[in-house]
Amino acid sequence: MRLIVATQNQKKLREIRELLAGFPLQVISLKEWEGKVEEVVEDGKNFWENAVKKTMAVAYQTPEWVLADDSGLEVDALNGAPGIFSARFAGVGAGLKPAPTDEENNQKLLQLLKGVPLEKRTARFRCSVAIAHGKRLLGVVEGVCEGTITLASGGDYGFGYDPLFIPAGYKQTFAELGPEVKHKISHRWQALAKAKDFISEYVEKSPGRSSEAG
Repeated sequence: MRLIVATQNQKKLREIRELLAGFPLQVISLKEWEGKVEEVVEDGKNFWENAVKKTMAVAYQTPEWVLADDSGLEVDALNGAPGIFSARFAGVGAGLKPAPTDEENNQKLLQLLKGVPLEKRTARFRCSVAIAHGKRLLGVVEGVCEGTITLASGGDYGFGYDPLFIPAGYKQTFAELGPEVKHKISHRWQALAKAKDFISEYVEKSPGRSSEAG
């Protein structure tokens, strides 16, 4: 059986593959899948809706298992921003400007939080994962990692806001802690752990359905 990860983001794909290592499904990317899907416009009102939209865009075209996530950073001092606009934060309202880089997003966040003391820079990473099989949405799970936005960027590992996010209980950013720590506590790890349990339970209860995916 195969699991199609419905994302065009290669950094996210690599992380999802690392987190799903050892799972008894062949994890393939959209590039490896035989079908083609147009880029999905992520216009949902929350991570949940965007994850479902991306998953079903592929699921309608295949009987395979399909998984997609939508995730981002919520900063309390900014009333939850950047939220669902996390990946394009520095480009919001910029018209036809190309998608901003991670560095541009990080610099905008630091600028908006300039002067805000560390104790008031509370934030969280949130990840919604949608799961579909046989052209049907089976469920959506979520993971949340609480933390704080640091005063300056630190570390080289990861992507997105990892150099700015200090997870609760730690003194270093995700980018400084590296995969050994991040993959055990992150929002995406939490969501994918639930997704794996969900899929495994579904397969066990529906052996006939699992054979249909071959």
